[in-house]
Amino acid sequence: MKRILLLFITIIFIVCNNLYSQQAQRLNNDWEYLKSDLGGIWEANRPAKVGSSESVPLWTKVTLPHCFNALDAVDPDVNYYQGPGWYRSNLRIENPYQNGRTILNFEGAGQKTQVYVYNTKVGEHVGGYDEWTVDITDAVEAFKKDTVFNGRFKGKIPISIRCDNSRDLEMIPSDLSDFNIYGGIYRYLNLVYTPQLSFDKIFALAEVDAAGKLGTLKISSRFYNPKNIQNASLKIKITDPNNKIISESEKQFTALKLTEELAQIQVKKPMLWSPDAPNLYKVEITVEQHGEEASHTEKVGFRNFEFIKKGPFMLNGKRLLLRGTHRHEDHADVAAAMTEGMIRTEIQMMKNMGVNFIRLGHYQQSRIVLNLCDSLGIMVWEEIPWCRGGLGGQVYQAQAKRMLTNMIEQHYNHPAIIIWGLGNENDWPNDFTTFDESKIRAFMSELNDLSHKIDNTRMTAIRRCDFCKDIVDVYSPSIWAGWYRGIYTDYKEITEKEFDSVDKFLHVEWGGDSHAGRHSENPDDAVSKVNRSNKGDERDGDASLFGGSARVSKDGDWSESYVCSLIDWHLKEQETMPWLSGSAYWPFKDFSTPVRPDNPVPYVNQKGVIERDFTKKESYYVFQSYWTNKLMAHIYGHSWPVRWGDKDEDRMVKVYANADEAELFVNGISQGIKKRNSQDFPAAGLRWMVNYKEGHNTLKVVARKGKESVIDEIIQDYQTAKWGKPTKLILEKIADDNGKITIQAKLLDANNILCLNAKNVIEFGLTGDGKLIDNQGTSVGSRRVELYNGRAVISLYTNGGKSITSVKTDGIATAFLSL
Repeated sequence: MKRILLLFITIIFIVCNNLYSQQAQRLNNDWEYLKSDLGGIWEANRPAKVGSSESVPLWTKVTLPHCFNALDAVDPDVNYYQGPGWYRSNLRIENPYQNGRTILNFEGAGQKTQVYVYNTKVGEHVGGYDEWTVDITDAVEAFKKDTVFNGRFKGKIPISIRCDNSRDLEMIPSDLSDFNIYGGIYRYLNLVYTPQLSFDKIFALAEVDAAGKLGTLKISSRFYNPKNIQNASLKIKITDPNNKIISESEKQFTALKLTEELAQIQVKKPMLWSPDAPNLYKVEITVEQHGEEASHTEKVGFRNFEFIKKGPFMLNGKRLLLRGTHRHEDHADVAAAMTEGMIRTEIQMMKNMGVNFIRLGHYQQSRIVLNLCDSLGIMVWEEIPWCRGGLGGQVYQAQAKRMLTNMIEQHYNHPAIIIWGLGNENDWPNDFTTFDESKIRAFMSELNDLSHKIDNTRMTAIRRCDFCKDIVDVYSPSIWAGWYRGIYTDYKEITEKEFDSVDKFLHVEWGGDSHAGRHSENPDDAVSKVNRSNKGDERDGDASLFGGSARVSKDGDWSESYVCSLIDWHLKEQETMPWLSGSAYWPFKDFSTPVRPDNPVPYVNQKGVIERDFTKKESYYVFQSYWTNKLMAHIYGHSWPVRWGDKDEDRMVKVYANADEAELFVNGISQGIKKRNSQDFPAAGLRWMVNYKEGHNTLKVVARKGKESVIDEIIQDYQTAKWGKPTKLILEKIADDNGKITIQAKLLDANNILCLNAKNVIEFGLTGDGKLIDNQGTSVGSRRVELYNGRAVISLYTNGGKSITSVKTDGIATAFLSL
């Protein structure tokens, strides 16, 4: 058919919750961006004077997704931009349907958005994380009839979009939040063509009894029917995970309502959805009127889950320990504007680490994330961004309810979701002159009731608001043993006490910061200073690097060594807690935050097990060693080039592996075979005391499980020379890859000995033709950064020319290097 062939190259068929189209095209290219406001919409459309300097303001070419704050979120010298920004493009719109509708579908844009067709405002939205649509059909047709203006744009339609992430106390999330409130069209924008009658949403509820023997699939719809069409026919096809058709039906409508119950189908012995076998059934629905069809596809899964009162989590009748982490939508060089490929890489890395559960912090995330969780078998806690600050007025509360409704309706069909989150750290005041716990409780109750009204098949939950913990189904208190309060060996005791205080318990958010590349021979030094009577509950001010009681978060070395031990202890303890439903480490990836300017990487929360550019830290492998089945082994210290100590002093070498046993070789000599025992801390017994030789040392481990084996190998130097007070910076080139040069700064004492415990803040500079690769929010992509073991690295592009690089720190002469 002609309409199917039309735009074939540019059309993609999108299967998702509320993209009700037959045809959709991602609008990625040919956009311009302006980082400021306009005096009026005419400024976006008025004709430029060719060759005239009066053609202002100046727009920049960009592709979508795009974030205002791709770089400035982690720029150490500025506050990140919060304000308006504009996008514009001229679109060729050719709807193939007779009297069809043309729609812009926003998968997410921050934080307040207005949409214009030429000079006509056609829609707006408040909220940076839920999906929304604008029907531009009538405005497009009106513009096409204006022959003067239509001629100037050569048959294309001028579209202008204003986004605004200005600070506003009467909207969520609060600017007190520990993450950036980004601006821009930072998720995909789609041009959608539909017939006159199509789908707004399909709700497909797949349920199964506790025994897993009988499944029920209830299907209902909400139509998009602006012309109030009454007569239509509908087809439904259900396909099982093996692509076998298990049900087909047809239905005729002569008085079509906005919402319709479409079908209720029983499925005997359904193939159940689980992390090990994420079986998905496909629901295909087509509505037809006057020879035109709109189709919609959903994927659903049959699973039965339960949080046992005063007990663990059950999935499909069996206990399952939720092994989780958290995700922010944030990445080096793009901030929130992650591409589908980036998102897929990140979620797959989580799965490869052994994750079966993710809390999406602290807002509704891209449908791409949820689709991946469905297909990979990762359960989800998804929440609205009611985060910190207190409680605003009616506008504020209406937005929270609207975002909760949108989140549930848009992601209703995903089998991955088991929890709707209603808030985070709602005990945190300061956005308003008054902080009224009773009003927060009342509003939390409203949200809880609303969630259950829309979807009574899933749990509700919050984290860290003790005075509301009796309202929601599942509660997570604040337990940061060994970081913000207490020591990590108290974790089990603290957790059991909190478990006893609620009916249904889940521990989300634990861990600690680590500066990638920094390692320590004595990582637990700060623990001795901590007052153990201050148990693991995080409190306001604990995240500060200044003042207050002794705590590892302030007084520790922020080494990867310490955090690996903290994680190792938590994971080995969780194996001995049969009543535990599960936990989620905070977070998976380092992310930007405006409230941490003094961190080793400025404006970055560094608690991730990977860096902001997907570089794995050592802690990633600790999780793998406990949570995965595919044979792996990792010698701790791949990013630790130089160890130190006295001559003939034994140093511990740890191997994180899921093998039955492992054999370590140092400089070709076996150090013996160790058996793995998860309760033998640290490293589950896979540790050796090794006598390094001065200089280069080669370490190799051979790990075995049954007949399988795996090898890991690293080279480390060993330094016995003692260093004194740092006196000298040097700068050296360590790599050159076709115009991309990597330089390394080192801090030495008066005898040119590397100061391996140095943590000075240094700053790289560059003048000339090159360009630093900075503002990445990583330990090797920041021009201002704390040293890791006396050194720091950054890269630059030469751009085919010459440059002079520099590095400086307080009290020491600046070093230069010509390139």
